Amino acid sequence: FQGKPDWKKLHNYPQPRLTAEEQAFLDGPVEEACRMANDFQITHELADLPPELWAYLKEHRFFAMIIKKEYGGLEFSAYAQSRVLQKLSGVSGILAITVGVPNSLGPGELLQHYGTDEQKDHYLPRLARGQEIPCFALTSPEAGSDAGAIPDTGIVCMGEWQGQQVLGMRLTWNKRYITLAPIATVLGLAFKLSDPEKLLGGAEDLGITCALIPTTTPGVEIGRRHFPLNVPFQNGPTRGKDVFVPIDYIIGGPKMAGQGWRMLVECLSVGRGITLPSNSTGGVKSVALATGAYAHIRRQFKISIGKMEGIEEPLARIAGNAYVMDAAASLITYGIMLGEKPAVLSA
Repeated sequence: FQGKPDWKKLHNYPQPRLTAEEQAFLDGPVEEACRMANDFQITHELADLPPELWAYLKEHRFFAMIIKKEYGGLEFSAYAQSRVLQKLSGVSGILAITVGVPNSLGPGELLQHYGTDEQKDHYLPRLARGQEIPCFALTSPEAGSDAGAIPDTGIVCMGEWQGQQVLGMRLTWNKRYITLAPIATVLGLAFKLSDPEKLLGGAEDLGITCALIPTTTPGVEIGRRHFPLNVPFQNGPTRGKDVFVPIDYIIGGPKMAGQGWRMLVECLSVGRGITLPSNSTGGVKSVALATGAYAHIRRQFKISIGKMEGIEEPLARIAGNAYVMDAAASLITYGIMLGEKPAVLSA
C-alpha cells in the first residue's frame, strides 16, 4: 500500500499451472457450457439460464469447484477456478456469476472451514451434485454488506421443533440483493445473536453468527426477484420474523456462536480475490478480442480503421489493460494457493 512493490519477490513467484484434470475440465465441460450459453437469449428472452444449461452445470459439478473430492467435489485450485470463471465471463457474465457465487462466499466455503462433521456429511455431497442450491444472506437494506451494522437478530431460547422442546434460536431478518436467493434451497444467514437467559452458558451478547437454514423452513420468505441494472442473474430478498430453528443450525454448532465475523472476513476475502477479478478479467479479454476484430474488418478510406493512429492508441490501451488484469488475477490466485492472506491480496 506504499506504492513500493517488492519486484524481486513478485518475480520469484513461478508461473501457476493447471493440473491435467483442471485443463481437461477447461477444455471439455467449460467449452461446452460456453457453447450452450446464448447471452442474448439469457438476457432478453429467458431472463435466466436455459434449463438444459442449468442441468449441465449441475451434472458436471460446476458448483463444486471448491468442494473437496471426498465429498464429491472437484477440489480445484484457486488458479483453476479463476481460469474457469474467466472463460465463462467472456461468453456470459450471468453464467459466470451463477457459477462463481457458490464457489466463493457461501455455505460450501463456510462448511468446509467451520462446519461440524454432521453438517459436512449432510450438505457438501448435495451441494456438489447440485441437489442443493445455496445462497448467503448478508446484505441488509440499510447496512449494506457491512456485517458489523446488520440489524438482523437471533435470540437463544427453548422452542418446539418437530414435536419436541429443543434449544434453538428465534431469528428475525430482512435481507436484499442476495444472489441465487430466488432459487436457493439452503440459506446461509448472518445475524447478531444474543443469549439473554445464558442458555449456552456464556456471554449475553454473542455477536455475529452464521447459520444454515433450509428455505422450506416455516417462516422463511423469499421475496420478489430483483433485476439489478436489468442484468437477470438470480437475485432477490429474503425475510423472516421470529423463525425458530435448532441451535445446531449454527455453522460449526453452538461452539461457533458469535464467530461469524471471522468467518465472513476470511471467506469474503477469498471471493473478492478469485471471483470478482476473474469475472472482470474475462470480460475485458472479450472486449479486447471483439474490439480488435471489429477494428480490423471495419474499413474507411480504403484501409482498416485499426491501422489509423486514432484507433491504434485506444486499442493498445485496451490490450495492455487486458494483460495487466490477467497478470493481477493470476498473481492473486497463486498467492492464495501459497497461503497468503486473501484479505490483504484482495484489498
